[in-house]
Amino acid sequence: MTLNRDEIARLIPHAGSMCLLDQVLAWDKDSIRCVSSRHRAIDNPLRYAGRLGMLSAIEFAAQSMAVHGRLAGAIHERPRVGYIVALRDIVCDGGSLDDLAGDLLIEAKHLMGDDERVIYSFAVGSDGRTLVTGRATVILQAGLPE
Repeated sequence: MTLNRDEIARLIPHAGSMCLLDQVLAWDKDSIRCVSSRHRAIDNPLRYAGRLGMLSAIEFAAQSMAVHGRLAGAIHERPRVGYIVALRDIVCDGGSLDDLAGDLLIEAKHLMGDDERVIYSFAVGSDGRTLVTGRATVILQAGLPE
């Protein structure tokens, strides 16, 4: 099952230009693969001084994790706010995301978790090149108010 940008936006608490994913390519109970062209968007809210730093890829990965969490178990719940509380083993191939001509491929794998916290490994790449990899620990809050 693939999802488009509008369907993704209904699953996560990110709206408008802050929804950075264009499509879910594939997912299962343990992992997700998404694609995005939003690193080239002039209105990308993560840009600073007109540039989008390579470490911004972590937010693309975090949104993939949020989508996975909804698809893998909490699809009928309201979106929950999550906060990255730890990053580990981050490897970054320097540079800037906005210089990349190709789309971003974002992969995240659920390593462990419960109703209050989750740990994912992730990799963000483009055109066969790995750009940023690492692990993220996310604390989940209660569902958004109605």
